[in-house]
Formats: sequence, structure tokens, C-alpha cells
Amino acid sequence: MTFFRPEATAALWRWREVLVGIALAVLALWWLAGPGGLLGYLAPVMLVGAGALIMVGLQRGRFRSAGGGLGTVQVDEGQVTYFGPLTGGAVALREMSRLTLDGAQRPAHWRLEQYGQPDLMIPVDADGADALFDAFASLPGLKTEHMLAQLRAAPTTPVVIWERAGADLSRMEPLGRA
Repeated sequence: MTFFRPEATAALWRWREVLVGIALAVLALWWLAGPGGLLGYLAPVMLVGAGALIMVGLQRGRFRSAGGGLGTVQVDEGQVTYFGPLTGGAVALREMSRLTLDGAQRPAHWRLEQYGQPDLMIPVDADGADALFDAFASLPGLKTEHMLAQLRAAPTTPVVIWERAGADLSRMEPLGRA
């Protein structure tokens, strides 16, 4: 028996890091206002940690989608694998040359490009797509806020989110291919 509607549970789960950070911040403030002692020394450290957790949680919450899309994403040891009903494939993150958000498709798709391999197209609402946030964050020079802003803006054309510095992109096919 559940006491919450599934939609409410999904919303709470989407913002779980933020909620835990807020709870830790409240506890730290209570310890600061309390009798002091050892808890008074731990509270400022816990407050800084709670603030960091809230900031990361806000980014992750903005990245997460409602889910329920086609296919499944798996990220394992620097490799992104997508198992779709019609397509699929794998891309090594250290071999990736470009990351694009293709809003021309419905739903929008992440396009992961690797030289010598076909592009890997992943719907933003695929099952397990939440793991892509950490995978993308590991790309050198990726601007997380730019990625989140483009995801929220829902572009109608492909938008390049990240390109590897110094990559020979002239050997790659143009962005407009499917």
C-alpha cells in the first residue's frame, strides 16, 4: 500500500538530491543553534556539504526527464550503450568527438558521435538516460549549464553541446545526417 500518488513519488524521486540537501542543511542549522559542543564544530562542514548537494541536485533534477521513452541506456566504465527497439549501439566516452542535442526529432535525441562509428541516437526520455548526466559531465570542457539550458529550450534543430578540442572533424559527416 502506498500513501503517495505515482506522480508525486516520481516528482520527489526526480529532486531527491535537493530534498536530502535541504534536510541536511536544516539539521546543520539546528546543530548550530543548539548547545554547541562537537555538533557545533561539525555543523558548518555539514552545511557546506548540504549546499554542494543541493547545487548538484538542481542540475541533475533539470536533466532528468519523466522517462517512459523507448529503449534503455547503460553507462559502464566509460562506455555508453543504448538498446533500442529498432537501433542501438555503443560509444566510448574517451573516443567521442561530438555531442549534439537533436531537437528535430520527437522526442529530442542525444547524438553521440565517434569517428569510424555510426552515430548513436538516444532519446532524452529513454529508460536509464539519467546516467548520461554523469557521463556527459566527464567530457573535458563540457559546460553543464549550457547543456541544461539547451535541453530546457527544446530546440527544433540540432545543437552542438560539446566538441572535442583538436579533433579532426573534417573527416566526419555533416550534422544533418540521420
